[in-house]
Amino acid sequence: MEPEFYGVEGVTDEDRTYRGSRFAEVRDAIFANPYQKVWGAAGEPPLPQYKTTVAGALRGLLKFRRPQILQASRRTVDSHADLRWGPDRLGYRRLLHPNGVCLTGLWEITEDSGYSGHFKKGSKALIIGRYSTCCDATRRGEVRSLSLVGKIYPTTDPNHLESLRPASFFTQEDIGGDYARYVNDARLHNAPSVTPWRRGKGLLFLAIEGITFTLVDKRNSERQLHQIAELGKPQGEPTRTPRVMRLSIAQSQPRIEGDELDFRDEILGQIFDRGDPEPKRALVFDIDATDELTEFGALGFTRRRYTTWRRLGSVTFDNAVASYNGDHVIHFNHPGWRNDRNDPGAAVRRGL
Repeated sequence: MEPEFYGVEGVTDEDRTYRGSRFAEVRDAIFANPYQKVWGAAGEPPLPQYKTTVAGALRGLLKFRRPQILQASRRTVDSHADLRWGPDRLGYRRLLHPNGVCLTGLWEITEDSGYSGHFKKGSKALIIGRYSTCCDATRRGEVRSLSLVGKIYPTTDPNHLESLRPASFFTQEDIGGDYARYVNDARLHNAPSVTPWRRGKGLLFLAIEGITFTLVDKRNSERQLHQIAELGKPQGEPTRTPRVMRLSIAQSQPRIEGDELDFRDEILGQIFDRGDPEPKRALVFDIDATDELTEFGALGFTRRRYTTWRRLGSVTFDNAVASYNGDHVIHFNHPGWRNDRNDPGAAVRRGL
């Protein structure tokens, strides 16, 4: 199936007819077909290594069609679908972050923030996340850009019956790549820096990404947080959204040792013991936010510096899986850019 399979990258009726989903429906989908039935058990196959290529991103261009990366970029901004099965139930190919591990748990805000929605103190919600890395660099010692994206459901009942529309977020290390050997040391931001030359031979791919994202949604390296700030917000209450959110693994988490360790094994090792199907620990991320951001740069290089961080709460993941559906079927909406992040009327794109 790989690497030829791409599925439908552009918007389909599956995206247009989306009206929400149930947490259990998405959770069950990502756990349905794990690459290893029991992570780390004897006899289990190695985790797959899906590749990213310029040819794959630009596929269709020679036939005078929109290249796949442009179709995919428009779809991720416009479509809120949580699962994209496709006509053959095989999903679609991720062009930028093809290798990942999905997690489920609880989003919790424990401190006063001044922000709205599910940034407010006392907010609790179920969350489904996907931890991944850009492109092909999955192993410790490589220059990687680790990332955590999530969908937050406005409920704590995993068996809720009504369809809900979760809020999505995207956080990442330096988009050009960074040097964290352990996932414990990675600092993930919705507005990360961009150091292009760290991509090495992937520099052309990064340039294509940047141009495409700018054409589709104005800002190519910052994903706003207004969906979280509007989740569960009473009608008429002003939206108050932080400029930057930082997610970092709590200091109390263990460090998983191993030379050239795949980040997926590192994440799974935070929760499981090898060969044991039952979760043994939780993986906790601290949530911090700030409105103080300075940035400078040119020609694709962007350096961002943050000050005055405030602790808001935590994300606690208590289960995880590396699976086919977690790499090909689950879908996360890129929050569209607003010229004023607190004003829905200031959106650059209108979506579906």
